[in-house]
This record gives sequence, structure tokens and C-alpha cells, in this order.
Amino acid sequence: MLEAAFGSLAAERVLLFLQRYEKAYGRQIALAFDMPVSQVQKQLRKLEGGGLLVSEMVGRTRVYRWNPRSAFVAPLRGLLQSMLENLPPEQRAPYTDGRRRPRRAGKPG
Repeated sequence: MLEAAFGSLAAERVLLFLQRYEKAYGRQIALAFDMPVSQVQKQLRKLEGGGLLVSEMVGRTRVYRWNPRSAFVAPLRGLLQSMLENLPPEQRAPYTDGRRRPRRAGKPG
């Protein structure tokens, strides 16, 4: 949709996913879109470096969320929300509720 504005399809997907779920970790996003984890992590690091996201370690997983101190987050989220609301039905699957947290260590498959 706005791939050109965000620089890449990966960046667009990461931002839309975070708009929908508020916070996420790299593997979660990668699985939702069947993308390489490294590509998602690169975008997350870039967005964090730009001040749009902040991250914290939860166990051994780095979880990203919106930076509440950034003046650019609110207008960006408004645009992203509009994009989510106008997605064609065939593109909505990754933004429906799914697994929200990493599997507990040692838990059987």
C-alpha cells in the first residue's frame, strides 16, 4: 500500500503489525508474514534507532513497542490505523488475533 513511503514492504508490515498489537517480537512478526526473522529484526532495529520504537528484554526475547516520548508516533499511528481499516479482506489475516507471546522454555511442542 504505502511501501514507497516506508522504504520497504518489510517496514510497512512491521509498522502495521505494531499498530494492531501495540507490542511484538521479531519472530512473531516474521511468522505472521512468512518472512525471514533477520529482515524483520533489521526493520525493528532501524525503527528503534529512529526513535519510533523502544524495546525491552522479556526473558530472552526482545519485545518492541511504540515510543511514548516520540512526537511522531501519534500522527504515524493515525495513518497506520487508517491503512488497517482499509486493507482488502485478503490482506487482513496477519492482523487477526494469534499467538501473542513466546512459548515458555521447556514446554512440549
